[in-house]
Amino acid sequence: MFNNLLESKAKKQKRLGGSVTSIVLHVAVVAALIVVTKNAGIIEEKTKEEKLDFVEVKDEPKPPEPEKPPPPPDVVAAPPPPKGFQVLSAPIEIPNIIPEIDLSKKVTDEADFSGKGVAGGTSKGVEGGKAVVQTDQPYFDFQVEKPVVPAPGTAGPNYPDMLRSAGIEGTVLAQFVVDTTGRADMSTYKVLKSDNDLFSTSVKNYLGRARFLPAEVGGRKVKQLVQQPFQFSLNR
Repeated sequence: MFNNLLESKAKKQKRLGGSVTSIVLHVAVVAALIVVTKNAGIIEEKTKEEKLDFVEVKDEPKPPEPEKPPPPPDVVAAPPPPKGFQVLSAPIEIPNIIPEIDLSKKVTDEADFSGKGVAGGTSKGVEGGKAVVQTDQPYFDFQVEKPVVPAPGTAGPNYPDMLRSAGIEGTVLAQFVVDTTGRADMSTYKVLKSDNDLFSTSVKNYLGRARFLPAEVGGRKVKQLVQQPFQFSLNR
């Protein structure tokens, strides 16, 4: 018997060479993978670097602060109205048409116009309350405690000589406001009716120089709207 077989020895040599070749190939593959992986990492890093953009963020201006509202004015409590009656303001110009009725307004309480108590008050007012008198609004004669009267010693309008000699008589109905100083406000003078222009002129001249005792409400002087007839008669 042979200790060593030729065929089996030949196979061993062949397997050794194949193993070496296999090892070399594996080493080459591993090296190639390492190189490829490294290059891929480099390419990926380059790609990231290329895609990296820097954006400059500008500081946005702060919105302006809203202005603080001014403090509310001091509230002054109005005095309670006294127990009494209301007064109406007299219009300077008398309307010749009927005004439209506003149904949204509060219904007038007739008890507030009883004429009893203190002028400027209400029927549900407070005992001892003080009325606030508005001196800038004229009143009618029935709304005041003391109406306007001519001052003592004040003469009436002059009779026009032309009409006197002609024996012509007439009447002038004038409207005007007497202020708190006792003078007629000629800007409010209006002739409502006149029988002759000369009579109207005489009345106007008279009111420009006349003096009156002003009207009073609650002890204070107020304006009053006056409608007064002036008669020119030859028998007086």
